This record gives sequence, C-alpha cells and structure tokens, in this order.
Amino acid sequence: MKESSSPERLKKMKELLQIERDEDFQQYKEQFLKASIEQRRKNGVTWYPVKINSEELGYADLLQLEVERTTHVDTPHQFNSGKNVTLFSNQNNNEVFELNATIKIASRNKLKILVHSDELPDWCYEGKLGINIQFDDNSYNEMQKALDEVINAKNNRVAELRELLEGNDALRFNKENESLVIPSLNLSQTRAVRKALAAEDLAVIHGPPGTGKTTTLVNAIRVCLQSEKQVLVCAPTNTAVDLLTEKLLEQGVTVLRLGHPARISEDLINSSVDGQVQNHLNYNEIKSLRKTAQENFRLAGKYKRVFGKEDAKQRQAYYTEAKTCLKDARMLEDYIVGDLFNSVQVICCTPVTSTNKALTKKRFNTLFFDEASQALEPMVWIPLLKCRRIILSGDHFQLPPVVKSLKADKAGLGITMLDRCIKFKNAVSLLNRQYRMNSPIMAFSNQYFYNNELEADSSVADHALTHEDDDSFFNKPIEFIDTAGCSFDEEQNPETLSSFNVNEGNLLLKHFQELVNWHSALDYTTSVDVGIISPYKEQVSWLKENISHYEINHDKISELRIKTIDGFQGEECDIIYISLVRSNAEQQIGFLGDLRRMNVAITRAKKKLVVIGDSATIGSNPFYKSFIEYCEVNGFYRSAWEIIG
Repeated sequence: MKESSSPERLKKMKELLQIERDEDFQQYKEQFLKASIEQRRKNGVTWYPVKINSEELGYADLLQLEVERTTHVDTPHQFNSGKNVTLFSNQNNNEVFELNATIKIASRNKLKILVHSDELPDWCYEGKLGINIQFDDNSYNEMQKALDEVINAKNNRVAELRELLEGNDALRFNKENESLVIPSLNLSQTRAVRKALAAEDLAVIHGPPGTGKTTTLVNAIRVCLQSEKQVLVCAPTNTAVDLLTEKLLEQGVTVLRLGHPARISEDLINSSVDGQVQNHLNYNEIKSLRKTAQENFRLAGKYKRVFGKEDAKQRQAYYTEAKTCLKDARMLEDYIVGDLFNSVQVICCTPVTSTNKALTKKRFNTLFFDEASQALEPMVWIPLLKCRRIILSGDHFQLPPVVKSLKADKAGLGITMLDRCIKFKNAVSLLNRQYRMNSPIMAFSNQYFYNNELEADSSVADHALTHEDDDSFFNKPIEFIDTAGCSFDEEQNPETLSSFNVNEGNLLLKHFQELVNWHSALDYTTSVDVGIISPYKEQVSWLKENISHYEINHDKISELRIKTIDGFQGEECDIIYISLVRSNAEQQIGFLGDLRRMNVAITRAKKKLVVIGDSATIGSNPFYKSFIEYCEVNGFYRSAWEIIG
C-alpha cells in the first residue's frame, strides 16, 4: 500500500469548508443582519408586511400557514421551497417575537409554510408580521463531522474507502454478468449497470446530457435489490431525490422518502415517513390516542389558577392522562417507523437527511449517489460512512457545486468526488447514446466536451420544428445572433450586482415573437414548449417582467419557462433561447466563464437553439470562439442587424 496522503488533503478540505461557511455567513449578514427591513426587502430575504390567509393542520401534524406579502409585490425574492424561515412580529421594538418554520411552496407573493409548533401564539393575530430567511449551518456541521470521521478512521471500512478513493489502493471488481440484458436499456446503459453490480468499491455512471443517466441508475438499483435487501439512495437536491423516488416507484420498488414534509413533493408525500405512518393499519389508534390527549389538555385548561385541593387533583389527573396518551401514541408511532425502516427496499434522501436518528445504527452495502457533479466531496461522505461501496452517477461537465467563497473555490473546495473518481478509467461507464437533441445541437457539446463519443439516437437525430421546405433562419436548428457593433451595452443592478442587458432582451423577445408567428403559419398541428435561459438572475427578472409587452401567439406554445441555467438543470424544451448578456469593451465575461454551466444551457434544446451574445466581448474565450466558428461553418451565424432592420 502506498503511503497515504489522504488525511492531509482532507484536513485541508476541512479548512476550506470553514472558509466557505464563514463567507456564506458573511454574505447572509450583509444581506440580512446589518440591513434595515427596507434593505432586506430589496435583497429578497425579508417580506414585510405579510398577512396570514389561512391556517390548517398539515403533514406530520404540523401547522400549515399561507402567508402573503401585501406590499413590494414586484420585488424579486430568494424564498424557495425547503428553506428555513422565521415568522416575526414588529409590534414591539423592545421584545422579539419569532416562530420558526419551513417553506412548503413558494410563489411570487405567497408562501405555504409549515410551522414548528402545534398552535399559533397570540402575537400572530396582532398584525405587523414579517418573514425572514434563516441562516442554516446544519449542513456545514454535518460535513465537518463526516470529514473528522474519515480523517481519523483506522482499520475499518471507512479507512479502506478513503485510501481506495484517494487512489492509494487498487479498486476491485467481480466478474461482470455478461448475460444480464435489460430490454428497456441500450448497450452502453446495460454495460453501466453490469459494471455497477460488479464493483466492490466504486463505479461511476458518466451520463452526458440526454443519455438517460437517471433511468440507468434506477435500473441498477432495481437489479441490485435482487441480491441486497435494502440500499441507500442520495442526491444533493430535494428535486433530484424526488425524481429518483418517482422513478423507483414506477419500477415497483418500495421506497421510504426521508426529509422534512415541506421539502418533499406533494405527489410523493405518501412515500414519506409521515405519509406511510398515516396510511398504516394502526394509524387510527394513534389518532384516537392523540384526540384523547387533546381533550384531556382542554379539560385541564378549564381550571383557573386559583382553585381548591380537589380541583388541583382533578387538573393533575387530566394532565397525567393526556401525557400517558401522548406517550402511548409516540411508542406506537416509533414501532411503525422502525418497521418501515426495516421493510422498505430503498431509503431515499439528501445527504444531510441521512443523519436521521432512525438511521444512526443502520448500515448498507451500497450507496447510489445521483447528480454527483453538484455535491461537495464532504457532502458525499455523510451517507458513505454508512455504506461499504458507492455508485456515483453524474457528469463532471455539467453543473458544479455552488461555492460562494472565491478563496475556497480557487484552493479546490469545488473539486468533487466525481471529479476525482472519473480518472479511474476501469470504474467509469460512459453512456454514449443521447435521446434529447437533434444532431446539429448535440454536435458542438459532443466535440468540445465528450471527444465526439456521443451519438444521437435515430428517434431524435433529425428532430426539427417543421419539416416544411423552408430555408429561412427560423427553420435552422441553431442560430447564433451576434450583437457586436450594436451598442447593446450591459448594465448592472447596484444592489444585486447582477448584470442585465435591455437591448439584448428586447431583441430576444422580438425574435421569439416572429419565430412563433412563423411556426404557427407553417405548422397547424404541433405545439411547442419553450425555455428562455440566462446565466444572470437580473436578466431573467427583466425578461419575465417585459415579455407581456410583446404580442406572442400562445396558442401554439404548450409551456413557457424563463429561468437561470441552474433552474433548467435536468429539464428540456423544444426551443431554447439563451441570453448571454455580457457586452463591454474590456471583454469581461464573468459568470459566462463557467463552461460547465454553459454546457448545461446549450444542451437543453431538442429542436432549436437560439443563442444571443456579443462576439466582440465573448470571442476571446476559447469556448465561445469555438462555438461561434461552429455556427459560422454550418450556416447558423447571423448578425443582430438583420433582425433590428
């Protein structure tokens, strides 16, 4: 065995993680703690004032409120489902009234929140209410704890995995089952499943855009369950965990979806712990015990503070009976939950949720980890500590993890376990057939990132908006619209520091309007879904606010989504527009330099991709230079002047 350097690298990672946590908290303080309510509203981290529209008992017997902001309704905000928030009262400046909650559903001006209490305090009914986003460092604490355990591991499986994943020991594989054939999978997908099943330590399913990575992973899980009673399945986001849960249920696999009810999709609540407890045969007994407890608490509360000896005894009897009923209900619920954790085939959760107390002593043979390109390495170690081997699934050329500290990022915090494990060629299976994009849209990404190893399936290779004989630019699969020389200068919001470009936005919406009219005139049957993407939140906000100024024929549009690149991860549309925004004399491209994000953006389109940008600004970057050249060679390039007229 080689001399191990892994503890030193992991100790360095601990330091970087602390730098990242400090930077995250510093940004939170600047946006929140040091700012006035007015400034926090502008930063999108506070709603004030808000009103409570409704209250009802939600999942897991938690109180669910619908709150609505009544002013500043057009101000962009950072409230998302799953985030922890605080409901507060501004009634009394000398006394702080707060109530913790978690967002279930977030929309433009309304939130559904689950309150961590079974009843609302009186101050909630007295007005002057607001809601703040909380800083949550639980994930940092869990990552630090996991790293400590990995660093200090000796003479156990964790220590072995540490050295194997460091490359200090050779990975081991059993003989692959060549007779395994899965009719619904292609050859590269089937080989990836065979490799995953044969791995004793590690396997990597490398899934470029549109190659069916999640489908392959789900089939690997299903086949693995023929020899293993139970597996652990994780992904870094709740959206990805929900998708895995949904796909596994479709395959007839029994799944327990762990997580706060507010962070689980409404459609999958029956797969959650609370949902399955409520559907259990013994749940009516639990309900009856709780109802009796509630009644006894109510009867006890009828007694005033000043009463006689007999009254005191009676009050105590009610309280005792209530507590006994609650204790019995909890014991029965614990029994049901324990039975659930032992009987299901798959436990599905985010990495931090894998620290659930019910999993404290559980151990698994296999961890399946999806979207591994988006997870910091310490995040993957949290569930891996419970497992003997890991199957990573993802694409290191797509979305990286979010690292807020430039210092930590430059020092390597953003280098993921997938980034490091992709070098173990004997462990990696590339999925090489893609089912989303037509050949011209696929070709540039294929050439730039994937060594031309991808192949468009015959079902999508010739996808087009219309097969009419029309030689207009609208009928081309790709358009790069060059705004160089148009004086479409970018601007920056001084508060959010996010860039936007009004002229480019107007050009995009004008082109979109004309494209829809052209398609409607040529094709009388097919409707299309459309995605408009920008790397910059400010541009996304501008596009959302201004699209109504254009007369767009929505009769032929089945769906229209306007989002950032991160918001489009895992999604696809017939038509994708990308607004690059940056246009300046200094050739500064900032966020556009994150090529993995741009790879995600340009691979969302199935039939048509329209990219709008300033070649004079972006052309000095090798990626964009290559893309512009690809468009020029294939007749996909046009100047914005042609559209402006």
